[in-house]
Amino acid sequence: MPEISRFFGMVIQMYYNDHNPPHFHVRYGNHRALVSIEGLHVLQGSLPPRAFGLVQEWAGLHRDELKRDWELARQEAQLLPIEPLE
Repeated sequence: MPEISRFFGMVIQMYYNDHNPPHFHVRYGNHRALVSIEGLHVLQGSLPPRAFGLVQEWAGLHRDELKRDWELARQEAQLLPIEPLE
């Protein structure tokens, strides 16, 4: 699964040809979550509240880039990296 960003110990990834709704995967230690690009809510799994808040902040800043990468993944094209949260 291609990694599109990494910050504060969190790894953000997308699968090629993944199921709808548009989402991304977050790994943080032993935690895993699928997060909706549109609503920025957890679709599956869980993250600690502080980590989830950082993911929401990052995704809110980069929603257009996440949508772009989602479309690239659907076409099985190379995904573009997204700047981490600083």
